[in-house]
Amino acid sequence: MLNGLIRFLFAAALCAAAGSAAEYHVSIRGDDGNPGTRERPLRTIMEAARRAQPGDVITVHGGTYRERVTPPRGGLSERKRITYRAAPGERVEIKGSEVVKTWAHDGGDVWKAVLPETFFGSYNPYRDEIQGDWFESRGRRHHTGEVYLNGEPLWEAASLDDVRNPKPFPHARRPEGALRSWYAEAGQTETTIWANFSGKNPNEEMVEISVRDSCFYPSEPGKDFITVRGFRMMHAATQWAAPTAEQIGLIGTHWSRGWIIEENVISDSRCSCITLGKDRATGHNVWTNDPSKDGAIHYNEVIQRALEAGWSQEKIGSHIVRNNVIFRCEQAGIAGSLGAIFSHIYGNHIYSIWERRLFTGAEMAGIKLHGAIDARIEGNRIHNAGRGIWLDWMAQGTRVSRNLLYDNTSDDLFVEVNHGPFLVDNNLMLSPLSLRDWSEGGAYVHNLFAGAIESRPEPARETPFLRPHSTQVAGVVETKGGDNRFYNNLFGGGTEEKKPGSGRVTGYGLWMYERLEQPTFAGGNVYFRGARPMAGDKGSAVVTSALNAEWEEDGDAVRIWFATPLDRVWKVAETRLVDSALLGTARVSGARFEDTDGTPLRLDRDYYGNRLLRRPTPGPFVTLPPTHYPVWPMRRGR
Repeated sequence: MLNGLIRFLFAAALCAAAGSAAEYHVSIRGDDGNPGTRERPLRTIMEAARRAQPGDVITVHGGTYRERVTPPRGGLSERKRITYRAAPGERVEIKGSEVVKTWAHDGGDVWKAVLPETFFGSYNPYRDEIQGDWFESRGRRHHTGEVYLNGEPLWEAASLDDVRNPKPFPHARRPEGALRSWYAEAGQTETTIWANFSGKNPNEEMVEISVRDSCFYPSEPGKDFITVRGFRMMHAATQWAAPTAEQIGLIGTHWSRGWIIEENVISDSRCSCITLGKDRATGHNVWTNDPSKDGAIHYNEVIQRALEAGWSQEKIGSHIVRNNVIFRCEQAGIAGSLGAIFSHIYGNHIYSIWERRLFTGAEMAGIKLHGAIDARIEGNRIHNAGRGIWLDWMAQGTRVSRNLLYDNTSDDLFVEVNHGPFLVDNNLMLSPLSLRDWSEGGAYVHNLFAGAIESRPEPARETPFLRPHSTQVAGVVETKGGDNRFYNNLFGGGTEEKKPGSGRVTGYGLWMYERLEQPTFAGGNVYFRGARPMAGDKGSAVVTSALNAEWEEDGDAVRIWFATPLDRVWKVAETRLVDSALLGTARVSGARFEDTDGTPLRLDRDYYGNRLLRRPTPGPFVTLPPTHYPVWPMRRGR
């Protein structure tokens, strides 16, 4: 009876706690002096953030909010989080920009606006230059600010003369985009911006300039368990997010735990859109500040400082980033250094990343993560991103599954100086270079590699491997390459092979792995015309027909088709179901191939979730219709 009473009192306490949660309403017709009810809403999201406590919900109603939301606190647990949400069915925009209507004609298609320093407050993006570790400027200055004409970004020019006499920029995906450009000079008391609007009168159009360094970002680490849902966020003057720096994004978690970022449209960030990254205290652009040591040495030191500061699953990461549309940023759609551990990134559509290419550097991709320990990157569509997914350092226990990658000019997947185990399964990689492999200890199962593969050992850098499912460093070694597993994949072919030095070899198929000191294991693969297997590839088949995977976009839908129907070649390979027993353990870490939660792997589902047969089909599909095959949005299997 006593136990029953205790359970009753505990349940009553939970109900009381749930009942005490508040909902704050925000409206462009509200007032920050109001109580925040639906009838008397607040005016700013930031005022609601100041009032919200763990368990509370902030509902923002339709309209444009020009503010930076800086959450002063987070939630306490998964059940007592603070939720920021757009009111269902209403369009809510959070912008890092302000409207400018004071343009004066300055000859030809050029106009100028002179803005007092008070217009910017404490941060002037037209004075703040983009800089940081691994950033490459192409020999000119770049600023964090941006000018928008009717929602479209103009391009920053290197000089005023380039604004008056614009030329296409040959490095860009759309070189003619540089014909609309801007240039700024920031003085002590005022800033002048010149812009070429290509015949438009900016005072009769919607012209906005970014003035805030973020739209949603805590000023301090440790603001845990926050949900951000359903917003349109844009126009942030973000700084370069190096892995050795504090990574401020248009929206970012700032070294916290348990965020959910879902169902948002996030665009037009000068550098990165979403950041799941590190703090400033563990180091900020340390290589730039001390070039006497190599950047890899600096990053190992950053990792050690992070561990001393409590970098672990209990304090950092475990975020969910799902079902967002992310586009038009020049560094990364999603970036994270150390802070994305144990996170799940899925269902996102990421495109137009690094499209202008006015500057370059490392850290640029649709998804770029350092230290993606036990992370799941699943079911994302990534295209026109330069590089699709880049896993750099310590992608141990990570799983990359069921992603659609195409039209990426660098590569679809780059795995750099990881030691395994990590798993890449059921992905469609359709760009000219499908895989850039500078790692070891990876398992590649049921993928479609339409393009080439590049293999390279990396003996010049020593990088960490970890205790299984942990941030604890077990050792630091060079990357010899190999120790991979390739089972039940499809390999498209071609004629070009490259051996440009530095141990780098590029070609079609797996033949390039024969030269490495550590063996690679393979079986059940199908090699189409122009692709070559490696020696010892058991049960695989070489066919004379071409794969020639092609795709077409129809609105938000994507379909794929092949020159050779896949069901004609499936039966020629001797496949088997892949599981942890077959994959074994990674040589360097000694850790077994298993799922991110530590359970044994059994890869018995295809790209859509359809169950595989006992003798599975090679590649990511169980069955194919006779014509164009829809691959986005995903059709769920049984």
